[in-house]
Amino acid sequence: MSRTRGATPYGAAPGRLEGRAPGGRHWPRRDRLCRMPAMPNPGQPHRIELHRHLDGSIPVDLMYRLLEENDVHPMPSREEFRSMVVAPEHPRTLLEYLDRFHYPLWVTQFYENIETVTEAIVAQAAAEGAVALELRYAPTIHMFAGLTMRQAVRAVLDGLNAGQRTYGVRCGLILIAMRQQGPHIAKIVARQAIADAQQFHEGVGVIGLDIAGPEHGFPPRLFREAYRLAAAVGLGLTAHAGESGGPEYVWQAIDELGVTRVGHGYAAVRDKALVRRLARDQICLEVCYTSSIQTGSATAEAHPVLEFLEAGVPIAVCCDNTTVSNTSLPEEERRLAALGLPADAFGAIHAAARHRFSFLRDGLPGRST
Repeated sequence: MSRTRGATPYGAAPGRLEGRAPGGRHWPRRDRLCRMPAMPNPGQPHRIELHRHLDGSIPVDLMYRLLEENDVHPMPSREEFRSMVVAPEHPRTLLEYLDRFHYPLWVTQFYENIETVTEAIVAQAAAEGAVALELRYAPTIHMFAGLTMRQAVRAVLDGLNAGQRTYGVRCGLILIAMRQQGPHIAKIVARQAIADAQQFHEGVGVIGLDIAGPEHGFPPRLFREAYRLAAAVGLGLTAHAGESGGPEYVWQAIDELGVTRVGHGYAAVRDKALVRRLARDQICLEVCYTSSIQTGSATAEAHPVLEFLEAGVPIAVCCDNTTVSNTSLPEEERRLAALGLPADAFGAIHAAARHRFSFLRDGLPGRST
């Protein structure tokens, strides 16, 4: 990915801003946001999802049905079950938000279930107008019923391949190493990512590496060796950072891990030098607006997304977890538009994500363009 000093994510140089969002905040000039080619249908732009978790995006009805088929009835009704897996609207904490993932993990310990829910997630993305989906997944937390790591990864790839064939959505898989499992397990995940890397598959393969889970006490620098392994074979590098942790975690993700994208990264707004670095090096922030409010990592009243755009930091519009956050790509766009982002900016944002920031590659099946 080319990086140009002083450029904004959408091609114009930083400059004076014009227009005001609700509450008196400025939004970026439209010419700074819309230099990419216009989408052919503004009502349904060619969307791309760069940050969606498998276990947080399983449709509720499908999850409930799979539990019933295994004679597991955690709640007497679907609506009660829904209340246990969908997070509330009001701000909470990241750890409370993660509590919603217990039931999905009951489902995703079995190969056929993983394959089934993955294909359903691709279908859901297609219904949202997505032309490409980078799904992310932590294999080590789906191995409790006896799957090997290779099987846990292959089950997702089989589901993505089926979804790509059926729905025409270009797909790729980003493997997650869970921070709390430590750097040694992260290296094992990185090696599995290499074994299943896209260049070794005719169909969908692994396209990137990520770290996720609680940030405090698990700084990115601990995982530099896993990222070094992934980088050596050309895998895309992203990391959850600056969601519950401070700006220093974002700095480490950039400097120690070499990421070109950051998951969330909202804490960066507290460090102006870091914001300038993100803009200078064109490091894309995977912004998941709804989940950022639910986890308490940002507030609706002072969300940093407009400030990032004003500074020339590229963003991608992402869902994080469609089920847990009860959201979709169109809904994320609607909520960002309510903050003051011009409605016609989303086509340019998605086009930049597709052409500049996606880990899906030229010359390989699954390319997003």
